[in-house]
Amino acid sequence: MTGCSASEIVNTGGDTKCKDFLTQDDKKQNDEVSKMLKDKSGQDPANLEITATKASVLIYCQAVGKEDTKISEAPHG
Repeated sequence: MTGCSASEIVNTGGDTKCKDFLTQDDKKQNDEVSKMLKDKSGQDPANLEITATKASVLIYCQAVGKEDTKISEAPHG
């Protein structure tokens, strides 16, 4: 299993690191954001909430976050 990070195998949600999030495909990013939001609220998030939060996380990771910054640290609703 060399070369595989844990986030490729398991949805780590808000614990996903920016470096991993930025290399994931669109569906995987949506899954991670969805899990992060569900863990926070206890409810399945709406598609619009997932889309908006993913955009915030992408901008945050590209502009401010470091490689090891968790996506949960990005400002989101």
